[in-house]
Amino acid sequence: MVYFSTKISNMTTIEVGDKAPNFKGIDQDGNEHKLADYKGKKLVVFFYPKASTPGCTAEACNLRDNWKHFQAKGYEIVGVSADSAKRQQNFKNKYELPFPLIADEEKEVINAFGVWGPKKFMGKEYDGIHRTTFVIDETGKIENVIKKVKTKAHTEQIL
Repeated sequence: MVYFSTKISNMTTIEVGDKAPNFKGIDQDGNEHKLADYKGKKLVVFFYPKASTPGCTAEACNLRDNWKHFQAKGYEIVGVSADSAKRQQNFKNKYELPFPLIADEEKEVINAFGVWGPKKFMGKEYDGIHRTTFVIDETGKIENVIKKVKTKAHTEQIL
């Protein structure tokens, strides 16, 4: 039998003050997003397990509902999951999300941020995305890493 320590929810080794990974991913519309595109801007990159599931919907809608607050403080937001571009497009359209969603089926961005790994849910063990949010400053440095995301109050954790 395999036992996981409490470290499971803290997969990423990226810490405050580190340089953000130089990621590159394609969003729901086929547009490329990379770290360099956001130079001089504050960026929130939030990783979520699966589009249109209850927790992920609550999280994305909380960010959507507070979009004007993020914009007023100079933040851009990018969501990332391993869902297909079509699933991301449906999620974005259904909930009228104002920010891009990277369809990272190859897990390149997910692995760059270190948020893929063993999880346990209802007694089942599997590999998946650890819900984690990274706040990146204007110079590309990590300003905050949120590992215990409160899906319905995520904006308060970021701002």
